[in-house]
Amino acid sequence: MPNPYFQFKQFVVFHDKCAMKVGTDGVLVGAWAQVDGARKVLDIGTGSGLIALMLAQRNPDAFVTAVDIDEAAVEQARENVARTPWSDRMEVERLDIRKAPEEWNGCFDAIVSNPPYFVESVKCPQAQRNTARHTDELDFDALLSKVSVLLSEKGSFSVVLPATASADFVALAIGKGLYLSRQTWVHPRQELPAKRVLMAFVKHPCAQTEITHLPIETERHVYTPEFSDLARDFYLACKMK
Repeated sequence: MPNPYFQFKQFVVFHDKCAMKVGTDGVLVGAWAQVDGARKVLDIGTGSGLIALMLAQRNPDAFVTAVDIDEAAVEQARENVARTPWSDRMEVERLDIRKAPEEWNGCFDAIVSNPPYFVESVKCPQAQRNTARHTDELDFDALLSKVSVLLSEKGSFSVVLPATASADFVALAIGKGLYLSRQTWVHPRQELPAKRVLMAFVKHPCAQTEITHLPIETERHVYTPEFSDLARDFYLACKMK
């Protein structure tokens, strides 16, 4: 039987009620996203609450709002938040982000998401898992349209996606007035093609996009120094330097 929880250095995430379990994608974007100096942070599609918890740990001055459309995920995220020392500056709401209240417009300094991305893949029989993995409920165009409204003028939107979705996503973002400022290609190993991409967008055109590469492992279950450095505040296996 799979472990119902995942132990991080400063918090525990139970994920047995959630369609999508704790995984590398969430850890990547939670550790990589730009949240320094942000006062209000939004996590779209929070699932177990992992990313929101990482952002709250990283920025002690931020109030973090996490939203998800799935009732079971929201319940579990609230339970996970309640067990942490940051619960007084976090909230978890059951919400279709497309129906976010008008008072949220322009108020988030940082928005982060690990969105659904299997656009045309064969669906699994579990409806809850389909919602978490497929873009039917929240396609990229709808996500970017809402982010462009909710993000503050100097804010940053960070996202993790399959590498193959990068070009289409960037093109859609430009159409919404969001411009790529940072991009990290994530490789399973140094010699292998990138499988994921981390991207950050802002509301003003960028003279140059910062592009980097991040290999995860040198061999199976052996993390690279680059990934260990990124995740050292969270993963028990990543030692502090």
